[in-house]
Amino acid sequence: MTTLYMPLFRSCTNLRSLAQLHAHLLVTGLHHDPLPSTKLIESYAQMGSFRSSKLVFRNFPNPDSFMWGVLIKCSVWNNFFQEAIFLYHTMINNNSLVQISNFIFPSVLRACTGFGDLGIGGMVHGTIIKNGFDKDSVIQTSLHCMYGEMGSLIYAKKVFDEMPSRDLVSWSAIILSYVENEKASEGLEMFRLMVLEGIRPDSITMLSVAEACGELGLFKLARSVHGYIVRRKIESDGSLANSLVAMYSKCGDLVSAERVFLNVKNRSTASWTAIISSYNRSDRFVDALNAFVDMLDSRMEPNSVTMMSILGSYAGLGWLREGKAVHCYIIRKAMDPDYDVLGPVSIELYLNCGKLNYCENILHIVGARNILPWNMLISVCVEKGLLKEALVHFVQMQIRGLMPDSFSLASSLSACADGGFLQFGNRIHCHILKRGLSDEFVQNSLIDMYSKCGLTELAHMIFDEMEEKSVVTWNSMICGFSQNGNSVEAISLFDRMYSNGLVMNDVTFLSVLQACSNLGYLEKGKWLHHKLLTYGVRTNLYIDTALTDMYAKCGDLLTAQRVFDTMSEKSVVSWSVMIAGYGAHGMVNAAISLFNQMVESGVRPNQVTFMNILSACSHAGSIEDGKHYFNSMKDFGVEPNSEHYACMVDLLSRGGDLNEAYRIINSMPFPADASIWSALINGCRIHHRMDMIKTIEQEILDINTDDTGYYTLLSNIYAEEGNWKEFGKVRSLMKGIGLRKVPGYSLIELEKRVYRFGVGDTSLLQTEETLSFLANFQNLSQEHVCNLENNNSMIDSVIIPDDQQVISNCIWNNQIPVDNYTSNLMDSCIFTLCTENL
Repeated sequence: MTTLYMPLFRSCTNLRSLAQLHAHLLVTGLHHDPLPSTKLIESYAQMGSFRSSKLVFRNFPNPDSFMWGVLIKCSVWNNFFQEAIFLYHTMINNNSLVQISNFIFPSVLRACTGFGDLGIGGMVHGTIIKNGFDKDSVIQTSLHCMYGEMGSLIYAKKVFDEMPSRDLVSWSAIILSYVENEKASEGLEMFRLMVLEGIRPDSITMLSVAEACGELGLFKLARSVHGYIVRRKIESDGSLANSLVAMYSKCGDLVSAERVFLNVKNRSTASWTAIISSYNRSDRFVDALNAFVDMLDSRMEPNSVTMMSILGSYAGLGWLREGKAVHCYIIRKAMDPDYDVLGPVSIELYLNCGKLNYCENILHIVGARNILPWNMLISVCVEKGLLKEALVHFVQMQIRGLMPDSFSLASSLSACADGGFLQFGNRIHCHILKRGLSDEFVQNSLIDMYSKCGLTELAHMIFDEMEEKSVVTWNSMICGFSQNGNSVEAISLFDRMYSNGLVMNDVTFLSVLQACSNLGYLEKGKWLHHKLLTYGVRTNLYIDTALTDMYAKCGDLLTAQRVFDTMSEKSVVSWSVMIAGYGAHGMVNAAISLFNQMVESGVRPNQVTFMNILSACSHAGSIEDGKHYFNSMKDFGVEPNSEHYACMVDLLSRGGDLNEAYRIINSMPFPADASIWSALINGCRIHHRMDMIKTIEQEILDINTDDTGYYTLLSNIYAEEGNWKEFGKVRSLMKGIGLRKVPGYSLIELEKRVYRFGVGDTSLLQTEETLSFLANFQNLSQEHVCNLENNNSMIDSVIIPDDQQVISNCIWNNQIPVDNYTSNLMDSCIFTLCTENL
């Protein structure tokens, strides 16, 4: 009898007709029958009246497991995930009255995912095993979807591997889990295994595969995937074509993205949104706006996602007036009244236009409902360098009752890293430990924060404790070592990465190239250059600039020039690096010529460029050229900073024009620091101008600095003049503030190994023989006198520990001529002494 009412439920198109049917069931007494009551619960929920669904359920005397399952499913439909979990626990507690069925678990697992509680999900998994439902294929798929969506890929893969038979849905789910958790490479590997097992993919599977190719930026593989879709004639409702548009744009091939879009016959709102987003991704914001106009001309209505892209275009262009007009249109159309979708991009628009008060107004509307706008505000503040403001909003977010997620924590850690706010960073780390967050995104941010604050040991400890390390994790640690001067450790970590066959990208090579530059490790740099070519990493502006810098700093100026000349695009950084290379090798004319070429090509020099050209003039003693470039800085809109003044004072001081150097110091718009006074003091030392030292004595003694070189230079001047009283004062001052003289060292690369020789260092084998050879080197070299080129290397100072004899006088103004024969002889002798008993 009750089955006769089922067609009536399908005919109910609104709440009014459904309520009339409900009333008829009450009059006839059929509301006590579980079948129509269960259908009532489902129908009310489908029409958005979940409250009515719960009333029907509560008035039913003894609901069975199927009715419980439908109500839980309806809770999930309406995003009442906590309510669904509560209903599940209530049902479990009434286990004696209700027999648990496998029907309820997919919905409960979906509720655990939506609520974001992995612990509850684990307990539900235990109940599934206890009741013997762990072999059910639908439940198994739901389980690995839950683990995958919550980032626990180890458990997701374990459940997937234990499945007796894996269908297309299971494969598609595990591939999606990897892709959504930024494991695109593993997702593509699972796709390969699926094809090998003979499972034919559908459009849903290919959506994830296309997204993986886009995330990795693998252009060739993207073309192959597109070809596979065409050959297999995999059709979809248009979403796959939209995904291909996004894939090509992420791979940097906007032409192919446009071609795919133009081939779409029935373009939907999603299709137009995909191409608009693609233009934004390539910073072609005007083209994105033109596409939006075409979309409106085709009478296609935009949705909130489309408007998010349009606001992003205006944010990229910094067009406040037009952006506000679009914002008003969104409000008028009530597209997103709660700012759930458009809140973050609206904040980005107003922040890019310098309207922080507008952003705060949006946050006031959002309140504690949505964390995304808060995350966007914190992130953009960090990007704009408003680090303290970012941390203030991070605190305010928690005061409003919002618990920070991985994105909030990572962005705030970035603010701490960039601002050097170590204490605040430690507090965030404690918060992370208390909550038990092990998200890779957060862990990478912790490594970056501690590295930038100089605590590489703590960063490495976090790195070692991570079970799964992506290429981003390895890059963060290598970069941390390299930036803190631990170049040997950076190269060693890279070697581990390479020997384990791990995935590497351009950032990996950039970080280790910097380490080679710091060490002057030419052979390793050449090997890296070779691997760049063979490993398939696409060279770009950054890679080519890093290679130029490495070769220049390692002394191979010819190869540096060759890499520089082959660059299709040169930024101001590229030009600055090459100018610095010429300057370091004393080739001031080449540096000046390159500077002029840069200006003629339309590239404006920045502060670093002028620093490098001034350094080149200083190394060569070209005072007039140095004055010219220093005076021309303002013509290019560059204000001299302390480094530029220090370089100019050093140039004049070394050239003997101490009065002019002193005049420049007095004309500076800010107080001179220790580096500037050191340049003047060194000039006084070279030219024996103790009278000037006495004139500026009070000013130099008032300097507060932790630079040991400054105090060492000052004390050495007093010692050379025999003024032991002042010498003792300076050394006592150093001791009082906890400073000590930093010992010098030299590096030499022989047979693909780098040897370090420090002052007083006896760690190397055959040290006595090595030092004995160096002690006699002056006599050896004088037998082979020849003219030196400006870019020859020299020995600055070697101290022999036995008798503290100092071999100095090998400074640039008093050089020992060395020819190729002597240089090779020295290298071979030192190598023999170092490696004889290794």
